[in-house]
Amino acid sequence: MRRPAGASRRPRAALLSCLVLAGPALAAGPETEAELPPVVVSAPPQVDQSASELDIGADQLATRPLQRNGDLLEAAPGLVATQHSGEGKANQYFLRGFNLDHGTDLAIQVDGMPVNMRTHAHAQGYADIGFVIPELVAGMNVRKGPYFADDHDFANAGALRLAIVDAFAAPFATVTGGMFGYARGFAAASRPLGNGTLLAAGEAVASQGPWVVGDNLRKFNGVLRFSQGTPGDGFSLTAMGYSGIWHATDQIPARALAEGVVDRFGAIDPTDAGRSQRASLSGRYATTSDWGVTRVNAWAIRATLDLWNNFTYFLNDPDTGDQFHQTDRRWILGGEAIHSLPWTAFGRPAETRFGLQSRYDDIRLGLFNTVARQGRATVLQNQVGEGSLGAFTDTTLRPTEKARLTLGLREDWLGGRVQSLGGVNSGVANGWITSPKGGLVLGPWAATEFFLNAGTGFHSNDLRGAVIRSAPTDPLTPLSRVPLIVRSKGAEIGALTRAVDGLESRLAVFVLDLGSELIFQGDSGTTEATRASRRIGVEWVNRWLVKPGLSLDLDVAATRARYIQSDPAGNFIPGAPSLVLAGGVVWDRGPGWYAVSRLRLFGPRPLTESGTPASQATTTVNARLGYRFENGMRAQLDVFNLFNSRANQIEYYYTSRLPWEPAGGVADRVFHPLEPLAVRFTLAAAL
Repeated sequence: MRRPAGASRRPRAALLSCLVLAGPALAAGPETEAELPPVVVSAPPQVDQSASELDIGADQLATRPLQRNGDLLEAAPGLVATQHSGEGKANQYFLRGFNLDHGTDLAIQVDGMPVNMRTHAHAQGYADIGFVIPELVAGMNVRKGPYFADDHDFANAGALRLAIVDAFAAPFATVTGGMFGYARGFAAASRPLGNGTLLAAGEAVASQGPWVVGDNLRKFNGVLRFSQGTPGDGFSLTAMGYSGIWHATDQIPARALAEGVVDRFGAIDPTDAGRSQRASLSGRYATTSDWGVTRVNAWAIRATLDLWNNFTYFLNDPDTGDQFHQTDRRWILGGEAIHSLPWTAFGRPAETRFGLQSRYDDIRLGLFNTVARQGRATVLQNQVGEGSLGAFTDTTLRPTEKARLTLGLREDWLGGRVQSLGGVNSGVANGWITSPKGGLVLGPWAATEFFLNAGTGFHSNDLRGAVIRSAPTDPLTPLSRVPLIVRSKGAEIGALTRAVDGLESRLAVFVLDLGSELIFQGDSGTTEATRASRRIGVEWVNRWLVKPGLSLDLDVAATRARYIQSDPAGNFIPGAPSLVLAGGVVWDRGPGWYAVSRLRLFGPRPLTESGTPASQATTTVNARLGYRFENGMRAQLDVFNLFNSRANQIEYYYTSRLPWEPAGGVADRVFHPLEPLAVRFTLAAAL
């Protein structure tokens, strides 16, 4: 049966695969479909649930010059995805006044599979999208805040859902080469198979980067997908495989550069490195009947990671150095089932959803002291089994023609067992949390809607921190345990207007509280519990189609982030950005010339709780110029850091030690530089 008008629709990002163009591979722009006929599947119209929720289509994503995979996520307004180490490592994310590290409060899904990893060797919520091939992304649904009943662990600052395409109109391939040893090859094709479609794609990437010790990145991705039917009546089965290996140039202390000890693109420890593998099998099934729509997802993921890092150089071990090796080996099994039931209330269409979500991680973790990647001593080894079970329901009503009300509730259980080497830090921990949600939409009046959202959410802490008794490096030093689950509370008020022809403008004002910013320090094997915090901010998002072939966008996000419990050290939250600004111009009229220019301002961040020192602001401009031939071939030039800005990707402030410095080390600013101007040339063609 047809879904009632105005009823909410899920998953939004998955339904964006309803418009899959050859454009993601062959170019970007409003008229890309002129090259090849699009693959179209019907889908319900967009229904906004908050002022900050946004669906971003494949054609919009394809207009973004991508220096690395993580740049794709910066299509989410206010989000910064940067890197402080080798290119194979997960990005470091910033959003809504959060330094999210590698994903602690940003939930990411790809084709329904969770990307964030609980109780991870390097960082809680570690979210590496290196396995994502940009050309296969059919769209991205962006949510901000803990307001949505089907979002759970890590979805506090936001949640991103990336959908994967089912088919392409024709086989195609791209070849890219550029400065600093960059090379990439990609090919994809789909064809009918029985009553469905089989899609195959592969990617290979090599890069050295501008570093004195080259990245020597070698990355391979492969995808095989069979799909049948539509998002409301059909299924898909997808296999993905990823392998990456790299050298890593980590952050360097400012004093070392000033004294001429290292080049700006040099390294204190040239033996840092990493390798990562991921394989997954996922399935999606949906069916529609008179009783509504039922969707079921399930997945199995095998992921491994090895990281060799040295952030403090010779502080802890003056003789051989502080390099350490982190290992993570895990299986992730899980799934979800959601049923949407249409009904009538107040004589108007309504919808109630019921959902059940589960996940289990079987994990092997290790932390070892090393010298030049050779093992020297074992710090810790853990075997962890961690599971979760969540149930939710929400109901969307239309009490009047100009009002839409959504009320939701979810209940989550998380728990597991840790077995540690020696047994001192072994134990069991678990907990429950209830999260109410709500949203109200009023309008439209004069093509303008108003939104009010509120809810509670949570992120899990590393399970090892919830059972810990003593420091892994010193069993005689007791440590305090921390809660397994940390609650968040948030609210948002905003507006969306399309009153001006071609212009969509969104304004959102939000507040978000965290009971405690708990972080497990994977580098040392201990947990640090910081104070409760509050973030208050405003976001202004604009998309303007000036005329056919010419579009502009401008996003501004400003946030005040503070601890709300006073401390003599200060109330600033280290690393929290106060301003992110991004804008772009896209000119594309189909066959012929096209051009893109994008600017991003990553504002200053306090590096300590006192607020000083603060990082520098980083402003970058990327650009693209290309030509699309009548036969579908495309030639494209991408330029990154167009004005060769001498800025930094990331900055920290902490104590480290160079070999000749005092035993206690030196507190100093450390940074990872922004890459200099780089040019890449791409040829793409239908096969």
